[in-house]
Amino acid sequence: MTWKTKPARRGPGQTSGRTLTEADTSPLSIEQLCVDYNARGRRVSAVRGVSFEVRPGEVVALVGESGSGKSTIALAAMGMLPDSASITGGSISLAGRELTRLGERALNRIRGREVGWIPQDPMMALNPLHRIGRQVHEPLIIHHIGDGGGTNDAAVALLNRVHIPDAARRAWQFPHQLSGGMRQRVLIASAIGPGPRLIVADEPTTALDVTVQKAILDDIDSLISTSGMSMLLITHDLGVAADRADRIIVLKDGRIVEQGPAQEVLARPQHDYTRLLIASAPGLSNGRRRAAFSGKDNREQPAAFPAVAGEPLLSLRHVSRTFVSSARGGGEHAVQAVIDVNLEVKRGKTLAVVGESGSGKSTTARIALGLTAPDRGNVFFDGVETKSLDLHGVRRMRRLMQPIHQNPFASFDPRFTVAEIIGEPLLGYGLGDKFKRRQRINDLMEHVNLPRGLLDRYPAELSGGQRQRVAIARALAPEPAILICDEPVSALDVSIQAQILDLLSGLQERYGLSYLFISHDLAVVRQMADEVAVMKAGRIIEYGPADSLFAHPQHDYTRLLLASIPGTAARKKS
Repeated sequence: MTWKTKPARRGPGQTSGRTLTEADTSPLSIEQLCVDYNARGRRVSAVRGVSFEVRPGEVVALVGESGSGKSTIALAAMGMLPDSASITGGSISLAGRELTRLGERALNRIRGREVGWIPQDPMMALNPLHRIGRQVHEPLIIHHIGDGGGTNDAAVALLNRVHIPDAARRAWQFPHQLSGGMRQRVLIASAIGPGPRLIVADEPTTALDVTVQKAILDDIDSLISTSGMSMLLITHDLGVAADRADRIIVLKDGRIVEQGPAQEVLARPQHDYTRLLIASAPGLSNGRRRAAFSGKDNREQPAAFPAVAGEPLLSLRHVSRTFVSSARGGGEHAVQAVIDVNLEVKRGKTLAVVGESGSGKSTTARIALGLTAPDRGNVFFDGVETKSLDLHGVRRMRRLMQPIHQNPFASFDPRFTVAEIIGEPLLGYGLGDKFKRRQRINDLMEHVNLPRGLLDRYPAELSGGQRQRVAIARALAPEPAILICDEPVSALDVSIQAQILDLLSGLQERYGLSYLFISHDLAVVRQMADEVAVMKAGRIIEYGPADSLFAHPQHDYTRLLLASIPGTAARKKS
């Protein structure tokens, strides 16, 4: 029996060209794996009868939401399960050796040498006290690879292999001196150094901008195609899996619900859960989530801001902001975060501001909210310049302009219940008596599709999606006219992300809300925005109607962002 592996998204003209036979041992083979956790004296089944293999030169993606068992399988394959977890059944074979019967010393000889590990968070994985070169070279020392000398030369060679610029200088730096993308490349360099047959990558690009994500995944693809390594890719994003994997395995509640060749799973999904994930993945959809605003506004606007016919609700005109900090060796270092920015948010519409980390998006949002003062330029809300407002006017403006933060957990008081969190703006603005406030809180829970049974819970007792819904309810409490949404779904699983986007769209239609939507993800923006402003290095480089910008981008940077959306390659093939 023979089979030929499908190239793992090779570059043009690149194929492995290798025919595999049964004599080739699969780098990873898992049979009927069961893993339980001991949680406060209670047994919880995390993985239930999972079976699959990763063949030589193949990329296999484990896809599912948080809690589906993806990372538990990855940790079990590395022999790195925590003390609270135990393998209760099945087998794990690494390069033909049964892992479940090996002791820690034997496992240490396999980890790194036979199987490499790329974790999700490089800042947690890298030692802040050790230089980059030492950490890249460390696996070679542990596994006695090389002659033991030339530590820096070996590290520099590996850093060059993963396309880190000025590798010799970077090898002498510490993790905090590198960008997020560079730190992730350092982990890749460390993983590939000993030449393992298998790489286990656990959400290796989740926290990165889309352009950096694409570059990292391109690097991994290139390394696999040239070295013959295999990869087990753990991800919640079917768009990433669609572009990168030969086979996709879909997990739900610790069980495999579907698996097969990537294009077959995407084109003809068999399970309802797979269809849900595909429908929820922004990168696999070309459609809009929202209908056009009908123009009807059911809320009563406070009299301090009468609507001005034809005026945008919020506008920033020639706004700039520079931050100054102390430089090493004395003196000052100035960073121009926002440079001559002009934006308008129309009534009942969504303006999305898109760009990578450091582009000035969040600073622009803070200027709009009045939390950061611009050095130059003006901010107008409902036709009134915000600089001219007295304290009473500022207070009323802030009632009408509410933020939704990227990380709601960090913005909540952990000692407050859900009811207290949602009711806090009502108390702060003196809206209603105790009975009316309670009624308003109950209504808001219904609006954001949360059961009232959660009102007495604390933030730590909620899921990520539930916390974001609570954040939206709190923002809606004082009946705002505009919501400033700063990366409101970037930390959520794709299906939860889709639910939150649907919720925001429905609320906009119901209440005539305006949104200033901050995001690095053009796939999300495509589904939400009426207009899009693309920011780069503090400047707006392209601005226009969403449909026109996506169909006919004018700037090279916009085209780069569009090409970097996970799932782009899969959409082109379908």
